[in-house]
Amino acid sequence: MDEKFFELASELEQARRDEALRLFRERAVSGPGREDCKDCGENIPPARRMAAPSAIRCIECQRLFERATK
Repeated sequence: MDEKFFELASELEQARRDEALRLFRERAVSGPGREDCKDCGENIPPARRMAAPSAIRCIECQRLFERATK
């Protein structure tokens, strides 16, 4: 069971990496990053966009997203 758990965790981690890379590449082609949160539509603060250029959610929505996917 432990081996299967680690395999699933590894697959999830890889899927997240793949999605982050896809978003990074998409933004590199389309120019400056998205300014509005994908979930709530509010503006993503400039400091967050600078710290995490691939961010598509504001901090609160990202927190909720991560809780929901755990």
